[in-house]
Amino acid sequence: MEPAQPADRVPADQTAPELPPVEPAPPGPAPPVTAEEPAAPVTAEEPALVEPATGPATASGPTETTGVGETSGAGETSAAREAGESSAPPAAADTTRSERSPKDMAISLLVLLVPIALLLAFYRGFLGGDQATVVDPAPALDSAQAAAAFPVSQPQGLDAGWRTVRADFRTVEDGSTLRLGYLTPEGRGAQIVQSSVPPEQLLPTELTDQGQPQGRTDLAGRTWQRYTARGNEQAFVLLEPDRTVIVVGDARDTELRELAGALG
Repeated sequence: MEPAQPADRVPADQTAPELPPVEPAPPGPAPPVTAEEPAAPVTAEEPALVEPATGPATASGPTETTGVGETSGAGETSAAREAGESSAPPAAADTTRSERSPKDMAISLLVLLVPIALLLAFYRGFLGGDQATVVDPAPALDSAQAAAAFPVSQPQGLDAGWRTVRADFRTVEDGSTLRLGYLTPEGRGAQIVQSSVPPEQLLPTELTDQGQPQGRTDLAGRTWQRYTARGNEQAFVLLEPDRTVIVVGDARDTELRELAGALG
């Protein structure tokens, strides 16, 4: 038998008492309500305050059950605290990476660019990286003369500033073509094309569809046609019965005229 508790305390066991099964009432007048009818159980929305019991009540079953619940809650709180502490180091590492200043990034970029600049300077200064490869036009000229497809002309009287960078001779189904490419003294490009291919096929190929006649001009006693060409290039075209000569490039007008006049 449990000891009596004061009237202002609520028993520690909040479990509602088990009620006997309700049998259906027999027909007739309803029986009067007696004083022995149990009170409504306490709902979860209005929990009662429970003070820790002293004395023999400490050893009771409900008190031990409450102790187990508190121990379990403390264990869960400790586990959650450990999980939160274990996730802290990655957050600190992310903060460290995001705190890199623009100065640090500039220094890292400079460390990468300095070796590249040194290699580029060595390539240009000691290996002649900016210098064009000069070729000997003699083999191509000899092949064109041996083929005898058209009269072959070679520029005469050009100064040392003109450098030959291309020379090739090819024979195709419609005719033969000799190409001589030059770098002018100002470092611009110019090319001489001598071909037996019909002009109506040769000009669209060499000057593209943008090639349009711009009038006549006399160079070294011959009448040349001025043409526009691709991009910022211009051309001088000499039409002869057995060959077509084209001087084309992005060089200045005076340099192109000098090259065309050197063909004699």
